[in-house]
Amino acid sequence: MSLEALRARLPEYAKDLKLNLGSLATEPLLNQQQLAGTFIASALASRHAATTQAIVAEFGPKLSAEALTAAKAAAAIMGMNNVYYRFTHLVGGDYPNMPAKLRMNVMAKPGVEKADFELWALAVSAINGCGMCMESHEKIVLHGGLSKEQVQAAVRIAATVHAVAAVLDGEDALAG
Repeated sequence: MSLEALRARLPEYAKDLKLNLGSLATEPLLNQQQLAGTFIASALASRHAATTQAIVAEFGPKLSAEALTAAKAAAAIMGMNNVYYRFTHLVGGDYPNMPAKLRMNVMAKPGVEKADFELWALAVSAINGCGMCMESHEKIVLHGGLSKEQVQAAVRIAATVHAVAAVLDGEDALAG
């Protein structure tokens, strides 16, 4: 399925998502790797098969094999980290001071520019709602030379991809 086919599947009540998906696909604030990786990591984090398939079909060819793997790794590692760090942040007490004892090696050597990987991790963290991770990754991304407008663009992509996945998942459920 193509991105256009994914947009066509959206019902009329989700017209704004259709429009946003189309305009964000050519977001000029992000370079091709940042844009494609953000879309792919966000789709994987959104957990809807058709959305993921369409987005990977559209944006996967725009990435090197290493960058595609890194986008997948960002979604994977943040799927774990967002749960753990959201817990430590919300529960508090001694937990934030305890060692995580979770392997996170990919974050040290993601296979792409650190700022790009961190941008993808930030987008996934926004989807998963981990404030601690969003703050941490935003700081690293800004320190890595990206602008607040680029951060906002990535989060707009994450928000739109997640909403598209949720709408189509709901429509699938209603049709089933």
